[in-house]
Amino acid sequence: MTLGDAQELTVPVTASDHLAGSLDAPMSLLEYGDYECPHCGAAHVVVKEIQRRLGPELVFAFRNFPLAGAHPHSVRAAEGAEAAGGQERFWPMHDQLFEHQNMLDDHSILRHAVSAGVADLDRFAKDLAEHRYLPRIRADVASGARSGVNGTPTFFINGVRHQGGYDVASLMQGLSATRAHLRRM
Repeated sequence: MTLGDAQELTVPVTASDHLAGSLDAPMSLLEYGDYECPHCGAAHVVVKEIQRRLGPELVFAFRNFPLAGAHPHSVRAAEGAEAAGGQERFWPMHDQLFEHQNMLDDHSILRHAVSAGVADLDRFAKDLAEHRYLPRIRADVASGARSGVNGTPTFFINGVRHQGGYDVASLMQGLSATRAHLRRM
């Protein structure tokens, strides 16, 4: 893989991703993230602000990239987010996990599911026990690795890796460049 290859997203954002916004939006922001990563926790607040500013002009997608060697609860937290997603509660669970990064043990994840509005807690617990969503998490990690992701958070704007910081100004600058390019087309 060359450096040029690593800058392109190898698996495009599709309806099978967790999406906040419409795939028809002119700008897409994809994050490969880890629920236990403190940098991802900081980026979570930034993404919320960008979503607020851009509204329907942006679709945000999230893919799991747990760094289990550094963050021992990251895989389990990703499984919790996916299990909640199986009951249409991915985004509320996603927010709960990032807002409570210091509480990612199994008991806490179950409490987060309750707070996120997961209706069938027995099914949620069974999905966790059976690691039902581990294949999806592994697929996210594999797609990230093929796209050159080696740490979190890593962002892609309209399929191109964002090379700047993950503060509001840097990400807005990258998105604004995309918006300006789209207007010239």
